[in-house]
Amino acid sequence: MKEQTVAIHAGYNKDGQSTMAVPIYQSTAYEFPNTDYARELFELKIEGNIYTRLMNPTTDVFEKRFSILEGGISGIATASGMSAIFYAIANVAESGDNIIVAKQVYGGTTTLTSHTIKRFGIEARYFNIENPEEINELADDKTKLILFESISNPSIDLADFDKIVKIADRLNIITCVDNTVATPILCKPIDFGCDIVVHSSSKYTTGQGLAIGGIIVEGKSAKSKIVDNPRYSHFNEPDMSYHGLIYSKASDNPFSLRARLSLLRDLGATPSPFNTWLYIQGIETLPLRMVQHSKSALEIAKFLESHPKVKRVNYSGLKSNKNFHLAERYFPKGQSGLLSFELNSLEEAKRVAESTKIFKLVVNIGDSKSIITHPASTTHQQLSKQELIDAGVPEGLIRLSVGLEDREDLIKDLKEALD
Repeated sequence: MKEQTVAIHAGYNKDGQSTMAVPIYQSTAYEFPNTDYARELFELKIEGNIYTRLMNPTTDVFEKRFSILEGGISGIATASGMSAIFYAIANVAESGDNIIVAKQVYGGTTTLTSHTIKRFGIEARYFNIENPEEINELADDKTKLILFESISNPSIDLADFDKIVKIADRLNIITCVDNTVATPILCKPIDFGCDIVVHSSSKYTTGQGLAIGGIIVEGKSAKSKIVDNPRYSHFNEPDMSYHGLIYSKASDNPFSLRARLSLLRDLGATPSPFNTWLYIQGIETLPLRMVQHSKSALEIAKFLESHPKVKRVNYSGLKSNKNFHLAERYFPKGQSGLLSFELNSLEEAKRVAESTKIFKLVVNIGDSKSIITHPASTTHQQLSKQELIDAGVPEGLIRLSVGLEDREDLIKDLKEALD
């Protein structure tokens, strides 16, 4: 099926009620016909519903539909985008291990990797997304993951998948890409050789800022990195917490299987069925919305680039942008509704952010409504001035999430705020 058809139909097999819309199965638990059936479920001999912390029929449709859109083989829905990132790390790394992370990532990812996981004994080492060769110097036999964003938030840098994947494959290390900003409509990292993809489904997936959630999608290539690889011995040895199950032998999608049976089971960051139903509604229009977001953002980027008070515009759809060649290769259908621009001072950036009328001052992206954010005051305020510069987020930077309003109204709103 083509992408738009997948977005509307994939993953849903109608139940006995034959509803056209996917039902909300708002239930924590499911009745077993007998104890033998229950035992076979828990032994993974048959498929079925056990408990909503592990699986749910509504969530199952979301996981299947989204993973098909991403070109993956399976998906694991989580309670938030941050829990998806944490699960991706915790699924492969333990105390004494390290992961390699791009410097240019969302502020929450920076604090998670530089502070929180340190308390679990996991070290984060950072590379410049513009110089993937740095990975070679950072990696060792304890490196378990290379984490980066397809379009970085808010610096709007693009990843060179070919270079990163080539290094990761040579080192036999799993790659994990946060594809939230691009969505699977504009970019499919798995098609470029990446192993794992994570998303905050709170953003473009819902499209209206209605629910917090995340998802992990496993690519077919992940298993080849896992099987008989000493880096990932816990996938190749019996898991005594699950009757000696060996994940690499039990499934074609061992990364997802372990995330479900170990992390969802024990940590429980599971989405509500109502929330996953909301994501399903959003997916149906996602292909249409991402094209519109991208078109409007490009026109706004052109306007900002021509404005005398704007020091710099970060949007890879601009021919003047340093990443334009990567945008042509990896994002041919558009570069999303996220862009940023830099003004000459912190004070000027704050004034503009507080002066728009249609763009609302909010810390979110991917909404149908346009949003303006000053990252140095909000999402990245925990970073020092030098760390802000290293992350591509100087104090004068403003981030825009361009919504679905008329673009002429949006340009007028920004012009009045700038002037």
